[in-house]
Amino acid sequence: MAAQNNAPLPEGLEIAGYRIVKKIASGGFSIVYLAYDAEGCAVAIKEYLPSALALRQPGELAPIIARPNQPLFRIGLKCFFEEGRALARINHPNVVRIVNFFRANDTVYMVMAYESGQSLQEHIARSNSKSGGKGSRLGEGFIRKTFDGVCRGLRETHANKLLHLDLKPANIYLRSDGSPILLDFGAARQAVGLDAPMLAPMYTPGFAPPDLYVKGLALGPWSDIYSLGAAMYACMTGAPPQAADARKLDDKLGAQFDKLAGAYSPELIAMVRACLALDPMARPQSVFAVQKVLQAAPVQLLATGPAPAAAPAGGLRALLGRIGVFKRGD
Repeated sequence: MAAQNNAPLPEGLEIAGYRIVKKIASGGFSIVYLAYDAEGCAVAIKEYLPSALALRQPGELAPIIARPNQPLFRIGLKCFFEEGRALARINHPNVVRIVNFFRANDTVYMVMAYESGQSLQEHIARSNSKSGGKGSRLGEGFIRKTFDGVCRGLRETHANKLLHLDLKPANIYLRSDGSPILLDFGAARQAVGLDAPMLAPMYTPGFAPPDLYVKGLALGPWSDIYSLGAAMYACMTGAPPQAADARKLDDKLGAQFDKLAGAYSPELIAMVRACLALDPMARPQSVFAVQKVLQAAPVQLLATGPAPAAAPAGGLRALLGRIGVFKRGD
């Protein structure tokens, strides 16, 4: 994903009743700030500012948008606003809470509830650091509990006719009590990307499903399910899976899954492997199907011992069928 090359808003700036404290995150599509409202409560403010379309110099507030980029900038702004408005209707403990929207500086700002904690990506990085950079496997209990909450938020999102389209550890926030929140939805980014194929891809290799690599291919819950599997895989290995486009040429993921045997239950490995199927129809057919596997007690959790032989494709599908992953209509 493109880097954010624009200057952030200055610290201490008063805007629409909020005081900017500092920049806390940025990407090619937006900048996120910590701010305080009039009552002194902390909020996070996300500013629509695609770096490929707009330029803001230090000391300036409004970005400069070149005339050829203006139509596309407005399309993205409209999608950003509509996505935020739809998210504001969702009141769920595992989905970021939108508290306000406002226009200023020739762009749009989304105000979100701020909570202390860390991203799942930071949690994985800390675990990797403790292992000396060799990659660290988070425990099965942690993965099952965390992603049960992620699935709850994702089901609510899909029930409201929304897709996340940028699900990855950096966009899964862990509160201080460990409960997860879905952040930074990517539908607006995808709208811009579809209308501007000349721009740098607005997805994260490894976590993006193959569905996003083909212009015009239908996107749906199955797209988020691929990314859900990729995020769980990152917890199991300490790194993202091989990028989907590279897998189409030389898929090395099977060998990686074979190395996980013995560290995680066969049920969890099989489910994550199914989520990462390149064929959308081979993935679990609903987030609820994934959640059922996460909530079920594993038949056998191998803590140590030799890795069993890899199951053939038919055996994998049979196992998934027994635990309900491929059951339709959930």
